[in-house]
Amino acid sequence: MEERLQKYMAKCGVASRRKCELLITEGKVKVNGLCVKELGIKVTPNVDVVEYNDKIIVPEEKKVYLLLYKPEGYITSLNDEKGRKTIMDLININERVFPIGRLDYDSSGLLLLTNDGDIYNKIIHPRVKIKKKYIAVVKGKFTQKEMDLFMNGVDIGGYVTANCEIKEISFENNNSTVEIVIHEGKNRQIRKMCSAFNHNVVSLKRISVGNIKLGYLKKGEYRELTKDELNYINSL
Repeated sequence: MEERLQKYMAKCGVASRRKCELLITEGKVKVNGLCVKELGIKVTPNVDVVEYNDKIIVPEEKKVYLLLYKPEGYITSLNDEKGRKTIMDLININERVFPIGRLDYDSSGLLLLTNDGDIYNKIIHPRVKIKKKYIAVVKGKFTQKEMDLFMNGVDIGGYVTANCEIKEISFENNNSTVEIVIHEGKNRQIRKMCSAFNHNVVSLKRISVGNIKLGYLKKGEYRELTKDELNYINSL
């Protein structure tokens, strides 16, 4: 059965469908020896020969679903042209996996990885609006008025965020620890939201994505998702 090229590439563990679309338009993909740059092309598995960076790719036989406790100081990428440490330096498996969403270089916490493009799309698709919970340590103390404004949307530079949740956990040494729940994933979103109120983020950790929780893992450790967690994702 034919399927879109980017979907086939995702099944092969190259990258997410969205990233694969970019790779296609950049001319890095060949089908049956011919370079393709247009989206919408379909291929037939086990019939058409697909190459990425001049190497034949085939679907991953084993589907992998991982939960990583990303430490600070690692970028959410498969490789880095600047030579910085990436999340792949922490994972020792044979299969090629790609991250679902991102955590910035200075942030830590729960990060999901997979080679299953269908699972990726279930979580990343905008219609899902899956809640992501963070613990942030910020400078100063949020007033109640600031928290009300924060929850009703913040202009972070040409974009107003959706409604979210925030509550104070503790305050000491002029730093507040707050719990923030959002369902969006704009670049450095929480840092920008807090900075809009002059409460710069000192540290930021993601502790859950929907019903999937970071749990007992230590920084740099990872585990496979449980059957219940996969059932939850598939129910989205």
